[in-house]
Amino acid sequence: MSTSILRSTDRARTTTGWLDSAHSFSFGDHYDPANTHHGVLLVQNEDVISPGEGFDTHPHADTEIVTWVLSGSLVHQDSEGHSGVIYPGLAQRMSAGTGILHSERNDDAESADEPVHLIQMWVMPDEYGITPGYEQLDISGELRPGRLVTVASGSPRHDSAIRIANRGATLSAARLTPGQTVAVPSSRFTHLFVTRGTVQVEGETLEASDALRATDFGGTVVRAATDCELLVWSMDARLGE
Repeated sequence: MSTSILRSTDRARTTTGWLDSAHSFSFGDHYDPANTHHGVLLVQNEDVISPGEGFDTHPHADTEIVTWVLSGSLVHQDSEGHSGVIYPGLAQRMSAGTGILHSERNDDAESADEPVHLIQMWVMPDEYGITPGYEQLDISGELRPGRLVTVASGSPRHDSAIRIANRGATLSAARLTPGQTVAVPSSRFTHLFVTRGTVQVEGETLEASDALRATDFGGTVVRAATDCELLVWSMDARLGE
């Protein structure tokens, strides 16, 4: 087993008049050949988008994109006719496949007066050239404190989660109160991200927006020091395998 920690302050950032984006991996103009992926997780961006602003229509292809909103709401529209409003407790997956155009904006009429704070994650699919697709699922009722809930997965063992086109990748979420614990699933590659609060794991303290990356990891207990939320990717392969 090996582990490393990426502190929130060590991430590259893109800042514009309406966007503050922190990149856990190489992204856009920020390229580090030693930090391009972990397992099959290619991108994890933490974005804060100002009211009434957002990403206008732009293309994607051959990527599984999962979006998790921490506060506010995000409006999605795409060239396949899908649309939706993403809010805390609701996960969204877009399969870019052969190619798709979409926009993501903070202009929902009910919440456009506040920033939207979100995590967006890109995973490599098992196959290129699949049909583009879209799915969203509200799991807020399952996110009771102390449980690890499957959010998105390509494994047939998780048929109630959002489906992604990678059989060896699973995203889970947990919300914990102080003193509560949760065991991290065993996998070849693990990426654990703290969206809020403070936790202890493997003798380390992780604060909000810190990440732990591990190989051959699992069964390890995460303990909450404060109210917190975690996003955990468990992956059985890495890029190129």
